[in-house]
Amino acid sequence: MVGETIADRYELEEVVGTGGMSSVYRAHDRMLERTVALKVLHEHYSRDDDYVERFRREARAAAQLTHPGIVTVIDRGEQNGRQFIVFEHVDGETLKDVIEREGRLPVRRAVELALEVARALQFAHERGLIHRDVKPQNVLLNGDGRAKVTDFGIARSVDVEQGMTQTGTVMGTSHYLSPEQARGEPVDEKSDVYALGAVLFELLTGEVPFSGDNFVAVAMRHIHEQPRDVRELRLDIPPRVAAAVARALEKDPAKRFPTMRDFADELNACLKELTDEAPAENPTMIVRPSGPPTLVQPAPARPAYKPPRRRRWWPLALALVVLAAAGAITAGVLLSSSGSQTSGGSGDGGGGGGSAGAPVQLTAVLSYDPQGNNGVENPQGVSSATDGNPTTAWRTEDYTTADFGGLKSGVGIILATAQPTQLRSLTITSDTPGFNARIKAGSSTAGPFQPVSDSQTVGSRTTFSLNVPSPERYYLIWITYLASGGYADINEVTAKG
Repeated sequence: MVGETIADRYELEEVVGTGGMSSVYRAHDRMLERTVALKVLHEHYSRDDDYVERFRREARAAAQLTHPGIVTVIDRGEQNGRQFIVFEHVDGETLKDVIEREGRLPVRRAVELALEVARALQFAHERGLIHRDVKPQNVLLNGDGRAKVTDFGIARSVDVEQGMTQTGTVMGTSHYLSPEQARGEPVDEKSDVYALGAVLFELLTGEVPFSGDNFVAVAMRHIHEQPRDVRELRLDIPPRVAAAVARALEKDPAKRFPTMRDFADELNACLKELTDEAPAENPTMIVRPSGPPTLVQPAPARPAYKPPRRRRWWPLALALVVLAAAGAITAGVLLSSSGSQTSGGSGDGGGGGGSAGAPVQLTAVLSYDPQGNNGVENPQGVSSATDGNPTTAWRTEDYTTADFGGLKSGVGIILATAQPTQLRSLTITSDTPGFNARIKAGSSTAGPFQPVSDSQTVGSRTTFSLNVPSPERYYLIWITYLASGGYADINEVTAKG
């Protein structure tokens, strides 16, 4: 169907997904000149009145939900007997894509995503709709890394007692299926709580709670077996997070969180505890959405970076600085005594000198390459940027040219403060002077990051003056042009607030 135009309006450009009942296309809306997602019911189902009604009901159900965490329905219709629904286009990937590529996520990021999904489902539940098929494949990540729930195709109103979703009909995906749903019993919002608990289990461990050779085998395990404690699979999961997963996955619905709001509130409390903790050194990579992979052809890999032994030149340099400062003070006194006036000057020519304010502890937590294949730059040695040792360094990957070969706009390293802080300055020490950078800030390692400094050429020691509108937890050194040699080192970073 690619190339066809539906309803004289939607030109199908590419298949982006196929399911048991329908296929999803990226399409161009000729009327409003925008990109949309268009779901078309498979032709052999279009002759089945039950499937057609279910498909129509997906559009009606989702059209009732206007929420930033739920994909918006734009239009629905029929052409030549084929049913279609038009959704907003989310430029990103599914949560399942992320899990398959990266495995388990950092604990904090996993809880953040589960909370975003929980709030979206809470909104739907409070309007009388249960999703019934919560799974990572039905969660899209937009350009900001935010979760958006889609595919309410088997959702039903909570007051429906008869019809195609009546007792005895098993619907949903078996890896995330609640026990009562697997038995064909009536479901309520606690079934979505169970499914989201299974999703969070997978986000944290990289594994589904139960696996099996077929749908029935997995469904029977959901009914009869207890899931493993997530802490048995991953020791760094806090007890409170593990307890939330275990409660959501209770076999007895009465023992789960009573409502999705309750589950969301507990996830929010878990997240607050995680956020209040100091960030771990070199945590597992934060996952971000990405479009089609960007093919990067860096220069041949160098041997592992080992900083060269340096002669201890700094005592001599320090002595020279002290002597120079003493001379400046003497000159200032003499000029003042003769009635002359003096004014301050710039620093070392590489971006300024010191800045007033109290020192703020920084921890380098993550390398950052949003246009790369996996979202990170060189992940090795990230902690070296804040280890207090100027002879060690985090190094970018090696590139053939100073502009990354024209393949990306920049790379960087993310630093964290212990709590949201309005930094006034940030100082970079580097043994590869000559690269360009600016400082950005944000509330999450997933971004977005907003510029808080001008772009500067980094010298051996360069201070950036920052203008941070409100306290932020994360600061990004965004490198936009490399030094000669096709790479840049960040030996040490300090800050003042």
